[in-house]
Amino acid sequence: MFVWALTVAIIPLAIMIACLRRLLPAPHRDVFLIGAVSSLIAIEVWTWTWAGLALHAADLNPATTRTVLDVAIFFGPVLTGSTTTMMAPVTLLGLLGQSRIPRWLGFLGLAAFLEQAVETITIFGSSGFTQPGGAMNMQLGATLTVGWLVAFGIRGGLHGRAMKLAEPQAI
Repeated sequence: MFVWALTVAIIPLAIMIACLRRLLPAPHRDVFLIGAVSSLIAIEVWTWTWAGLALHAADLNPATTRTVLDVAIFFGPVLTGSTTTMMAPVTLLGLLGQSRIPRWLGFLGLAAFLEQAVETITIFGSSGFTQPGGAMNMQLGATLTVGWLVAFGIRGGLHGRAMKLAEPQAI
């Protein structure tokens, strides 16, 4: 169910990212898009590990399962590169009061960005809060990042026409 839910969520997330991208000036929109797309790709690859393990759970060799899970838990620490790339341009615009991005979104982005930057230490963690795939990755970091993205999505949806400064792109 988990893999199916993430699979179904890709389409609306892609539409939201494309719409939010149009609200940003160049080069900020492209940096946001690169970070967002790489985040989606990382999430998709991460789900492969869980789906693969679930496919024949009763027949798995414990050592092989542990190795696959060890790869999967590094999803959180590695994802921080994508999420910071996605948040940085919008956060910068908000903090500078540019492109009609509200300052509150810039401050929320700064909090999430700083947490994500600190979260990179989980690559070196081995137990507890800072272990790969631990609470810092999956609860704190995920909550702040998703919260920021939802806030940007709602703000963009409610005020998108007023925020839009970029010219429509010719195909």
